[in-house]
Amino acid sequence: MAEAHQAVVFAFNITDQGIQFEFDKDALHQVWRSGVRAYKKRYAGFKNRLRNGIYPAKPGSLLTTMLVMILATMFGNDLSLGYVKLLNPVVVKYLGVVPPHDTYVSCALIACGIWLSAILLYKQLIGCLLAYHGWMYEAHGRSISWRTKVWSVLVKLLVSCKRAGLYSFQGALPRLPVPNVDDTIRRYLVSMEPLLSDDQMAEMRQLADEFKSKGTAKKLQFYLRLKSWWAPNYVSDWWEEFVYLYSRDPIMVNSNYYGIDAIFVRPTRVQAARAANVSWSMLQYWRKLSREEVKPLSINDTVPLCSWQYERLFATTRIPGDERDRIMHLNDAKHIAVYHAGRYFKVYFYYAGRWLEPCELEQQFQSILNDKSAPSAGEADLAALTAGERRIWARARRDFFSRGANRTSLDAIERAAFVLALDEESADYDPEDDSQLDRFAKSLLHGNGCNRWFDKTFTLVVFANGRIGFNAEHSWADAPVLSQLWEETVITSDIVPGVGYNSDGHCKGSPKGTVPNPIRLQWDLSASCRDVISSQLRVATNLLNDVDLHLVVHTQFGKGAMKTCRMSPDAFVQLALQLAYFRDSGGQFCLTYEASMTRLFREGRTETVRSCTNQSCEFVRAMESGNASKAELIRLVRAAADKHQTMYRDAMTGKGVDRHLFTLYVVSKYCKIQSPFLEKALHCQWKLSTSQTPHGQTGKLDLRNSPDSISAGGGFGPVSEDGYGVSYIIAGEDTIFFHISSRVSCDL
Repeated sequence: MAEAHQAVVFAFNITDQGIQFEFDKDALHQVWRSGVRAYKKRYAGFKNRLRNGIYPAKPGSLLTTMLVMILATMFGNDLSLGYVKLLNPVVVKYLGVVPPHDTYVSCALIACGIWLSAILLYKQLIGCLLAYHGWMYEAHGRSISWRTKVWSVLVKLLVSCKRAGLYSFQGALPRLPVPNVDDTIRRYLVSMEPLLSDDQMAEMRQLADEFKSKGTAKKLQFYLRLKSWWAPNYVSDWWEEFVYLYSRDPIMVNSNYYGIDAIFVRPTRVQAARAANVSWSMLQYWRKLSREEVKPLSINDTVPLCSWQYERLFATTRIPGDERDRIMHLNDAKHIAVYHAGRYFKVYFYYAGRWLEPCELEQQFQSILNDKSAPSAGEADLAALTAGERRIWARARRDFFSRGANRTSLDAIERAAFVLALDEESADYDPEDDSQLDRFAKSLLHGNGCNRWFDKTFTLVVFANGRIGFNAEHSWADAPVLSQLWEETVITSDIVPGVGYNSDGHCKGSPKGTVPNPIRLQWDLSASCRDVISSQLRVATNLLNDVDLHLVVHTQFGKGAMKTCRMSPDAFVQLALQLAYFRDSGGQFCLTYEASMTRLFREGRTETVRSCTNQSCEFVRAMESGNASKAELIRLVRAAADKHQTMYRDAMTGKGVDRHLFTLYVVSKYCKIQSPFLEKALHCQWKLSTSQTPHGQTGKLDLRNSPDSISAGGGFGPVSEDGYGVSYIIAGEDTIFFHISSRVSCDL
């Protein structure tokens, strides 16, 4: 009721003397401030769009060009090659400008045309340069083609990511090309050779030939090319929609993933302080994103990557639907939602026209920790709705959360910048007790099924002893976006000694003004609603109890040793995983998924690298036979690593297999065309699903001076009922973290 009372801006009374108005000056002042802030954001958005549109030029350069043209003309040097005289009559006739001012206006118009033409020419040239990917296939130390040499010189001269805005290169990025159908089918068949018997391969080749010869492939490819000409990316919207939003399975474990703390360092043990400092750092990062002050990521500091996915990092929620979920994104938010001890709170980080300081956020979080009030009926388990079946959650949201206090409180969570969970339990790393790190990871992946808001882009989790991590929803973006946020706000800021905390572990600084109290969210959950929550919690509990998750810290060797072998660290790890699976499964190979990014293209997300190849299988068999010589094993492992790197480059440059087959399949469903080849190709089980977490994306990590400031990465649940989910991060010269998950119910 306090919020409702404060929401009344004015009131009026009718008396015998007329109508008397009473205004709440404080409320009107807040309305004025909100309006000013909204207009400032619009102006900033306009300024950013203008800057991106004319990049690399600046508005001042237009005035300079005009002045040069006018001054040159005044001194008798016609830089327009006579076009000023041709344009003068037009200026006089249509603009009503009289001589000699018509000459100045003509010069200004021609200068503007030259300026715009130069910008367009630059963008076209940059687009051509960024569309060339031959440089990726020419390894260091080998002969480099003249094309790549010329490309390298031009890119260094024309592309500068250091002074670019976040979206400065978006318009210049090439579109993801649609591969040739024959090439995709050929690559697919080659990838299946080590996994299928001779009879099964003969059947797949026959289905592939029929797919091509009957005209089905040509027809589907035609529609796909039409889409690629029209849409920014022919894959990403369908990938988000059909892989994520149409799925009716629980997103907890099956889709969401997690990230974990830098486990070798501990900046503070004060829970409220760690929560405040990390939250503040994240919010400042959001502020930079909104202003487009974050520099675009680039390869080798020259080739920019797509920045499209950053837009929905904050103030975004997945909303359940009966048949399809949707993503709700807001451009602004002033609060975060906090969960602690079964209760939800609304905490403002922007108040009275200013961003609150970390010490002020700590004050609010500490008051929540000190609050010993009991949760209302059903409130403690409420988040289980987001962990269970999507259809049930959609119906419950419609039936029980469409009005009243429930609607208001749910809006406070869904419209928050992000959700913060202040856990009552501790989590830690003990090199003598592996089970502690396993529990740490499991708590972040699924918690107890009702203490993470799984629909939110991410839930920041802060444990009672100050350890942190996050749980992230997957549909809106891929893991590297959260990894960059984590690196920017935690690895290179929060854990740096002496930066954010006093010697007693509390946040530095003192309050600069009035600090608002956290607002306890109110719920009116009926018995029917609580029954639905309980049923969803049972689904979530059964699911999380079936997860076997281990976080392995490998310190015997790392990236340094792999480089001495002159091998790609990623290829090295992938071959090790193939060998491990072969031994674990009793001499079997399996279809292996490794995620690769396609952010060299506009709105690119991921592509699949099929890591189980003929070359990797040959190496594994030779390794296990015990009969191969050392020289033969070295030859085989290099051949397998080279093959893997070629496939990885193919995936990054739009020549992968699976996204093309996926989109062909989507088109076939729209066209109501049955394709036995596509049905069979796309319904294979990925028994080994792998992903490398990127490390050092921002270039701000100083591992030489702070070798312990390495992230432990993150992980995800098993994709297949009888398979493994393996995430790894090659964090330092001698450290690799492996996050390995499987089903407890799998008896293999």
